Amino acid sequence: MSSIIHISDLHLGGVAEPAHLEALQDLMPDLEPSAIVLSGDLALRARHGEFLAARGFIRDLERTAPVVKIPGNHDVQWWRRPFLPFGSTAKFAKYIQYFGPILNPTLSLPDTLIASVLTSYGMAWGSLTLRLRDIAVKGHLPQQEAARIKTVFKQADPNQLKVLVIHHNVLRGGISGRMGLARWKQAQEMIIDTGAEVVMCGHDHQEVADQLGGKVVVSCAGTLSTRSRGDRPSVFNRITWDDDSIHVELYRWDDELGLFRRNDVHSFGRSGTAITAAKG
Repeated sequence: MSSIIHISDLHLGGVAEPAHLEALQDLMPDLEPSAIVLSGDLALRARHGEFLAARGFIRDLERTAPVVKIPGNHDVQWWRRPFLPFGSTAKFAKYIQYFGPILNPTLSLPDTLIASVLTSYGMAWGSLTLRLRDIAVKGHLPQQEAARIKTVFKQADPNQLKVLVIHHNVLRGGISGRMGLARWKQAQEMIIDTGAEVVMCGHDHQEVADQLGGKVVVSCAGTLSTRSRGDRPSVFNRITWDDDSIHVELYRWDDELGLFRRNDVHSFGRSGTAITAAKG
């Protein structure tokens, strides 16, 4: 059975968990994923040393499977071009230096099509809300990006699972009570309209396996750092699927054993636009 490993919010820097990262690297070949997704926030402060460490971590993962990675809000040097519509690539200069110019990569495999969109723009007009604390934290989903993804998924082979990767959480955080995207209702509608079957996100530092609008399976990965909500253990997700169902497995860190253990498995029926959920 094919699988995708979903990791998010490494925050390589002062809050990283080296033992957890090393355990994940050791475990990865045994999981035999078809692909690995890193849904943003590789760094903590967008510093050279943090990106260099992330590059080494990703190169190790690539020995097992291709890696799809996108920048999160912590990977953006938002202070370089606050609110300016021109020269915006300067905000991503360090990220591009270490990971290349493609900020929204696509990966096509025989049984899955993984497409990504950039939602982390730092201090940008589209991400503004009425709360000052949201500045440079909230993201937004541009309409043209959603339209592009819809076109990409229309071209997918019928046998391919359509996976959308973004950084910001698309469902309200259970502990934080916060949405990751500005104008989140509009963003949710656009995501459903893309035709995605699964959306992978992070940002909120709390793991979630649920559904959006009863149509899209949501895999929100936690964090592999000390910044987990409610002092929760580090966690990553593993997604598997077949013709009839999609499964999201949660692997949580066991501090006593010093390794990741599979805990919950959330199963969703795969039947066109009608998806039902069950937890086992």
